[in-house]
Amino acid sequence: MRIVSWNIRAGGGVRVEAIAAQLAAWSPDIVALSEYRGTPASLWLAEALEQQGFIHQHSTANPRTPAVNSLLLASRWPMRRMRPRPSPTQPRRWAMFNIAAPTPFAIGAMHVPNRVTGRKSAFLNDLLAMAQAWRRGPALIVGDTNTGRIGIDEESPAFDRFEDEWMVAMQKARWRDAFRHIHGVDLAYTWYSPNKGNGFRLDEGFVNARLIKRLAEAHYVWGESDGSTRRDVLSDHAALIMDFND
Repeated sequence: MRIVSWNIRAGGGVRVEAIAAQLAAWSPDIVALSEYRGTPASLWLAEALEQQGFIHQHSTANPRTPAVNSLLLASRWPMRRMRPRPSPTQPRRWAMFNIAAPTPFAIGAMHVPNRVTGRKSAFLNDLLAMAQAWRRGPALIVGDTNTGRIGIDEESPAFDRFEDEWMVAMQKARWRDAFRHIHGVDLAYTWYSPNKGNGFRLDEGFVNARLIKRLAEAHYVWGESDGSTRRDVLSDHAALIMDFND
């Protein structure tokens, strides 16, 4: 089973056809997209994914404000909405589903707000509380957290003590950072500052104790298009690809 989590940047725009082709090339079973929108480009992408076999989909976009960043979760297997309590209360940026895969599990898709919004700490606190209280079997949480470990996930100082401690607390709650579980302290950056070019790891997948034994690989890949050497040709974020054994 393969899961791809990817921030597609501002709804995809003119890049959606190449994004759809890249997703098809990665051959996932479940796709979790952040910065999906209710715009024509994003809606076209959802239709393209449906044609690829992702017939079960849920978008958090609101048609009344289509340009606002939201989420899309698309699966080859049936999905049933879950509303665990506690959990983040920002509906555009959080959604969780039970996936009726051959071995069922739950997946939460997230896009944590930036610090400047004033909403980041509450979101992370709610997410941690949900993780600590979770008793519903195998599960993972994926997406753009805008968060990382001090001195490990940053090429220059960016993360504060609260964010660093949140990452540690998720580990203590037995939700393992998928990339770190496989690759230890290897450096990996999923977004680069457009001004200074400094790299940061902002995109993670957290896998709980009931599912972690099935995790075979977790790595980051930059989208490619028409032989371009630009890493951000399809998005300014790298995708997280996670493979699980059956």
